[in-house]
Amino acid sequence: MFDCSVVKCSSYDEESVKKALKEAVEKIGGLDFVKKGMKIAVKPNLVSFKKPEEAVTTHPILIKALVEMLLEKGATVVIGDSPGGPHTSMYINKVYTATGMTSLEGEGITLNRDLTEKTEELPEGKKLKKLTYTAYLKEADAIIDFCKLKSHGLMGMSAAVKNMYGTIPGLKKPEMHYQFPNEEDFAEMLIDLNEFFKPRLAVCDAIDGMEGNGPLNGSKRHIGAVIAAKTTYLCDLAAAALIGRSIKDIPTLKAAYERGLAPKDIGEVNLYGDIGSLAVKDFEAPPVRGLRFMRDGTFIHFISSKCLAQKPALKKKLCVGCGECARTCPAKAIEMKNKKPVIDRKKCIRCFCCQEFCPRAAMVVHRPLVARALNKMKL
Repeated sequence: MFDCSVVKCSSYDEESVKKALKEAVEKIGGLDFVKKGMKIAVKPNLVSFKKPEEAVTTHPILIKALVEMLLEKGATVVIGDSPGGPHTSMYINKVYTATGMTSLEGEGITLNRDLTEKTEELPEGKKLKKLTYTAYLKEADAIIDFCKLKSHGLMGMSAAVKNMYGTIPGLKKPEMHYQFPNEEDFAEMLIDLNEFFKPRLAVCDAIDGMEGNGPLNGSKRHIGAVIAAKTTYLCDLAAAALIGRSIKDIPTLKAAYERGLAPKDIGEVNLYGDIGSLAVKDFEAPPVRGLRFMRDGTFIHFISSKCLAQKPALKKKLCVGCGECARTCPAKAIEMKNKKPVIDRKKCIRCFCCQEFCPRAAMVVHRPLVARALNKMKL
């Protein structure tokens, strides 16, 4: 039995998806834990009200294939997420409709509309000591993390580990960005989340991914694969390898390795499938932001933070003056002037919430020329 599998799947044709997903899951014994009568929570990436073909959210055809496998085992299924907006019935129903999730409701399958929140202490958390989350997840017997492979302004990559951020209700997410403003602390917080929920299976929709200005406004990129893994960390190792990244590029993978939760390299994983034949060599994703080879507090670190740090920037021609960036900024670093956002660089914590939730892709990750040159040198 394997610990992780990567299976070729060239399209969202229903039969092709069923075949690929079944192969990927069965090769790792991914549903061996499911018993008749269990309630399984499937946690897809439904970050916004985007259509499936936009490659922002987990495709409903894949969710349908997984749910059918669960129903065959006698389980009941609840599908849910807390998108990056108001934690209200109206907003969540809008997201469910746009992403194609409403078509999946039926006998034994429900979409979560329970907005109850629960707060717990996390004494074992390395960074996250107290958590408010969507309570329905803890009512399930097990959680399956079903993510989408995308680039991400802060974390470099959004896949299984980052997908669990959707357990935090709506607009509480910016508060977490403010609490954990740099990528290392934010990564550790995400690992704490994953350790709290402990998904029993991680699956990744990597048929069409997103590169560039992800995770909402990048470009769709065909990858042609489905990943299944016993842990979110192994899933992300495989996902990173598919887009030419490693733990030095993905802070969550580095954090997981340092905690002994994942190996350093995909080559150390008991893997089914040939990642090399599926890997996208020129996938466009942000490099690790930090280039933190200088110690905090030193003069060199100060200079490097000014010259090398990535930051959000505005493409004025794309901006429609909606003010969403100002509303979602946890540091209150954006002010609307003459219907355009102005960023106070002294307040900006570079969490990229403005870039992530801009509906027009007007906010982008700006990488200074020096940083781009150093990245090409693989420092």
